[in-house]
Amino acid sequence: MNENFLTRFRVATIVMCFVALWTLAACGADNASDLPTPNVEQARAQTMIAQGTPASFLGTKVARPEFTDAPQDNATDANSQPAETINPTRAARQTRVAQQNAQPTAQATKPPAKKPTPLPDDFEPTATPPPLPAKKSAHLNSPEYSIQIFGWYRPEIADRDMNQIKEMGFSWIKQQFAWRDIEGAAKGAFDWSRSDEVIYRANVKGLDVLARMDNAPDWAAPGCFDPSTSSMGPARNMQDWTDFLTAFATRYKGRVRAYQIWNEPNLAREWCKRPPNPEEYAAMLKASYAAIKAADPNALIISAGLTPTTADFDQAMSDMKFFGRMYDAMGNHSDGYFDLLGVHAAGFKADPEADPGVVAQDAALTNNDPSPTEAKRIYSFRHVEDVRNLMVQRGDADKQIAILEFGWTSDQVNPAYSWFRVSEEEKADRIVRAYQYAKQNWSPWIGVMSLIFMGNADWNGSEEQYWWAITNPDGTPRPAYNALKAMPK
Repeated sequence: MNENFLTRFRVATIVMCFVALWTLAACGADNASDLPTPNVEQARAQTMIAQGTPASFLGTKVARPEFTDAPQDNATDANSQPAETINPTRAARQTRVAQQNAQPTAQATKPPAKKPTPLPDDFEPTATPPPLPAKKSAHLNSPEYSIQIFGWYRPEIADRDMNQIKEMGFSWIKQQFAWRDIEGAAKGAFDWSRSDEVIYRANVKGLDVLARMDNAPDWAAPGCFDPSTSSMGPARNMQDWTDFLTAFATRYKGRVRAYQIWNEPNLAREWCKRPPNPEEYAAMLKASYAAIKAADPNALIISAGLTPTTADFDQAMSDMKFFGRMYDAMGNHSDGYFDLLGVHAAGFKADPEADPGVVAQDAALTNNDPSPTEAKRIYSFRHVEDVRNLMVQRGDADKQIAILEFGWTSDQVNPAYSWFRVSEEEKADRIVRAYQYAKQNWSPWIGVMSLIFMGNADWNGSEEQYWWAITNPDGTPRPAYNALKAMPK
């Protein structure tokens, strides 16, 4: 990390501290009932963690060395053979390579690598819509098993990963469908080619699709998207957003089982760099629900997962505070807003079974966070129970929770994450135990649990996301993949 970067980082830190202190003084005791604002320096550190929450964006979010020789796992090749594929024609292969090399007409969430991953000999593009999946219950099994994939620019990798997911015994995939990647050029100018590939392929393989919907194009949210800071924001005109959702849900009616509406709106980075606003998000959620349900009444609507953070200032808001204000805005009636409440449940350094109250009082498990003890419950996987208790208190006990991101990291590179790293073997053990704990203790209110991640083919080891994955970028399994494959479902 060069000296200029460190200088800029220190200056930015000082400015942030000054702004946070000024804001605290200006606000006085108006929010005395809320959790106290954490120590300013800790708030900055926790915001770094919040802004790097896995799966919140395809880019890397935290300061890191420009290049790192990341150690590779001593894993063997996965023995998976696609059952549905046949040898494609030369024309089909040439078409797919041309599509992979084509640049999107609008700035995308993450550009494809300069050289596409070579197509396997047995890969065949999905040319036409397959039969519709069978209709399923709106009440999910407790739990159901999901994992996030990165199939957008790599349909052949999506094909490989979906086969591995099926072999692992999971029945869902989660994929981001960035609005800007589909309708980025102009309103009404849709490019369905990549979303067709992912969704139709999942349909063929019998995998349910959890679609994360977010990231407005520049024409709808000017000034919000900034790849350098992984920033995005909602549309200025809600009608533009709901028109997009209507088009998407109409095209994929019966093919997408659940929609996640936005991601981590308790961060300014996800809300056009503006302070988090639960009331605005509740309005977006209600409009999204109405639009999707009008096109596909059987689709499930899941509220956005929130970053678990102890920070509480203009750049980030604690998830419990955000949820509380969101329920206030809904009048404590979630009907017409969501079918399942979405949460994020990073395990941090604690065991999955660890009591949040005990974790909150352990300096080693909270990285010496000086925040109030109650705020530090977020360092436990079982913080999900705090969210559940809030739902019950607000009269929403009949709704299920969807865990949209969870896992443990083995990060050896990024300081914001490496303090709570575990070995690959320990990561495998903890993920299995988390699923087992949820199944034994959270039934019937826990629904789908989506793990992070299948490895992205374009990662090189410097990204924080790389260390949460259960497979390597080349598809070879890490210990967690093998452990989950052997885990009784």
